Formats: sequence, structure tokens, C-alpha cells
Amino acid sequence: MMIAKTKNELMKLKVILPVCFVITVLILAFISCSSDSTSDGEAEDDDDIVVTELHAAFEDFDTDNTDIYLDGSNVVIETNGLPNHTTPYWGEGNALYVEPTVATGLTPSLIPNYDGSNTLRVSSSPNLANTSTSTNMGAIGISVSGAAIFNDQEANGALDDAIVSLDYTGGHIGPAEYHYHLEPTAFSEDDENLIGILADGFFIYGRKCNSTGDYPTDLDASGGHTAATQHTTEAEYHYHIENELYLNAYYIIFPGDYQGTPSSIN
Repeated sequence: MMIAKTKNELMKLKVILPVCFVITVLILAFISCSSDSTSDGEAEDDDDIVVTELHAAFEDFDTDNTDIYLDGSNVVIETNGLPNHTTPYWGEGNALYVEPTVATGLTPSLIPNYDGSNTLRVSSSPNLANTSTSTNMGAIGISVSGAAIFNDQEANGALDDAIVSLDYTGGHIGPAEYHYHLEPTAFSEDDENLIGILADGFFIYGRKCNSTGDYPTDLDASGGHTAATQHTTEAEYHYHIENELYLNAYYIIFPGDYQGTPSSIN
């Protein structure tokens, strides 16, 4: 009887052991899959962070001349390219026309005769690049007025020869859109006001810093630093207009390189 019983128990073990093995494998596979799913899910969450609100600085942009909205992780800035202030370049008869007070050599071009519309798409959370990038001819940014921002060059040369064509707020037309080279005194003069956004996604402010109320002393080669602004509660990287006189009378908006990765403006 003992031998028979032992045989029966052995038969049962032969049946139970494979079943247990299969169950164990299934449990381990389930745990492994669950772990992979969680890991993948967390990775997707990290990669797909979506900003749901525009940066507060965009509230300073003229809503009649610009349309700004989020598109996934990017911000799209669409502008008609028109300045929202007076200038001789509007032409006589226009409500925003004023007699030239600074320019002695106005170009014959007029704002209503050109299409200055542009679109800029930048990251909603721009990062500093490993290396800087030189600015190009043409628009390098969009101002709060809606008009384009240019660098310190004109027709592939120095700005000196074009100074006589710049209006009281550092703007003129050439070759096909109204734009600023100098401190735009129509909306910022020796202050911390927002000037606009550059093609690498970083904002540019006036010559003073809101966090100190004075001229910043810790700027890098491009006139940028990390500090709080009137639009932030935490420090963030941004540029300032260069606080050095050009030709003993003017302040150039941006004579440096992009410190972020620039996008095209078209």
C-alpha cells in the first residue's frame, strides 16, 4: 500500500510541477510586461511634455499686428510686419505718418507698398546651444510692434552708411520690409521694456534689467544672461539691447550671435 501511495503521489507531482512552472512563467511575463509598460509610459510622459500656456511676455505683443499661438511644443508667431507707431515711412496721408526728424536720407520705399508678413516657429521652452550661431541678413526676430528686428549689418556691410535713412525709432525699409536696427524708441528708450523675440526663441529686452532696475553687468558676448524679468517669477535666459554707443549716438538692438538654435523667419 505504501508503494502504491508513493507511486500515486509521484504521478500527481508529475502533473503539478509542469502546471506550476507554466503559471510561474506567466506571472513573470506579466510582471515584466507591466514593468515595460510603466517604463515606456514614463518615457513618453517625459518626451511629450506639452506647454499649455503662452509665456507671459507674449501679452506685450500687439494683437492687431501679430497672431501668437501654441502648436504642440512650439510657439508660432505670425505677423503682418507693420509697425504700430508713427514713422515717415508710412507716407504722407497715412494716419501714422510723421515728418522726418532724424533721417536725412529716407529711402523712397513706403510701408503700404510692401508685404512684410512673417512667421516664426520656435520652441516654447528654448535651450542654450552648445555653440553660438551667427545671425543672417534679413529678419532675425519679431518685435512687439509687429515689425521685424534686424542685426547690425546693412547690405552685407556695416550699418554706418544706412544711418541717414533710419527714422527716429531706428527703423527703415530695405530691401522689402520695415525693420529696426537700433533701439526702437517708439516703445523702449533706456528702460527694461520688452523689444521682441529672436529666432532662437529667447526674448530681448531694453538696455536695463527689471530684476535690478539698472544696466546688467553680467551679460555674455551676445548681451544675454539668466535673470528674472517683469514676465517671470524665476530666472530665465534672455537678451538685452547692447548698452554701448554706436557712432556716439545710437544703441544697436542685437550685434551678437544667437545663443540658442535659430529657426527661419519667412
